[in-house]
Amino acid sequence: MALNKLFLDFNSYFASIEQQVKPELRNKPVGVVPVMAETTCCIAASYEAKAKGVKTGTMVSEAKKLCPGINLVEADHRTYIQYHNRLVDKVNECLPVDHVLSIDEMVCSLIGKERERENAIAIAHHIKKKIKDEVGQCLRCSIGIAPNHFLAKIGTNMQKPDGLVVIDNEDLPHCLYKLKLSDIYGVGRRMEARLHRNGIYTLDALCNADVNLLRRVWGGIEGERMYEQLRGKNVERPPTHRSTVGHSHVLPPNLKNNESDYAVLHRLLQKAAMRLRYLGYYAGALGVTVRYKTKRGAISSAKDSAVFYKSEYDYRHSKKAKWKDYITFTYTQNTVELINALDIMWKRNPFLAENRTNLTNENIPTAVGVVLFNLLHENYATLPIFENLEKNKSLYNAIDILNRRYGYASVYFGGSHVARDSAPMRIAFTQIPNLEIEDDRRI
Repeated sequence: MALNKLFLDFNSYFASIEQQVKPELRNKPVGVVPVMAETTCCIAASYEAKAKGVKTGTMVSEAKKLCPGINLVEADHRTYIQYHNRLVDKVNECLPVDHVLSIDEMVCSLIGKERERENAIAIAHHIKKKIKDEVGQCLRCSIGIAPNHFLAKIGTNMQKPDGLVVIDNEDLPHCLYKLKLSDIYGVGRRMEARLHRNGIYTLDALCNADVNLLRRVWGGIEGERMYEQLRGKNVERPPTHRSTVGHSHVLPPNLKNNESDYAVLHRLLQKAAMRLRYLGYYAGALGVTVRYKTKRGAISSAKDSAVFYKSEYDYRHSKKAKWKDYITFTYTQNTVELINALDIMWKRNPFLAENRTNLTNENIPTAVGVVLFNLLHENYATLPIFENLEKNKSLYNAIDILNRRYGYASVYFGGSHVARDSAPMRIAFTQIPNLEIEDDRRI
């Protein structure tokens, strides 16, 4: 079976870019954090820091213990996106990029003589050299070459950093046996537990499992797809439909109160509405989440019929609580309509003093999020009857143009004024922000 896919995974991406743009950080342990605070965690670590045990998710206080002298830098998502775009351009000059899967992953197809082993390896070395020479010497990538996308991705994890692994069909499946179940894309903690319950504890056992057993474990067609992928076959998947548009934000100390967290929600909702229009969707529902830190006995035990929250004790014996709510409405792109929906839910928040008599000021909001869902593409949406559609479209088009031209929140609704400079652009795991519509910096 021919080699069909070349997969690139950029190693320690955020930290590597920090070392590229700041030469004083090169060959030194670096931890990238969302904010400069002891209570946050590292969202990326350089290989020098990883060698000391620091990894993604390590708390800053713990990182300092594991790696004394670690250089902590606040994430610069705008720069990471700019470098990402440059990398995509450079890879495209060597081999067309099929799909950009995340900020640090992309996959290319091999055709014709490119599928021959020696030629595929030569292309991989050419990509690595072009990146080093024309983007930055600190930006290293692991490349996997294999008969399918799935195995090529696995190949990138078999040799890091700066690896190059070729998985030929004749290497299968024994070349995978040294991996753990959790190294396989599609096997998370819950799936690993299900595999264990079915007597599968190793990659050897997974690769040699019967297709019917894997169908039972995965509960359907995904088990059959896993069986085929492990054998080097290409698996066609149906096109995906966007299901949500949302934003979340961990509150800084100056915004941890019930006035400011509402303002941050307001800002996040305006950002989501702008993205919704840009992507060409209407939303039929809005969800909101607020996380709180509170001391024992500081929240009511009563439940509201319109909202719910759950709480659990953390390791400090303080209490965490979460308020979640959602509301449905006629499909809309209208920011005012979405703000009205937010206001309706906010009045139902059980953590507001006016809604509960036994609340104290010890209920501290720590993080907020909004999500628009029940999405419908504008090509299939029934236009609202009573809304002045053309007038509203002109208004929001003008607002969106100004924000794209001068930076997001150059024009905004007043409810977010307190949080105007909060909730900056962030890169999600598989969602790369569009600088045209989400760039916070103003010219």
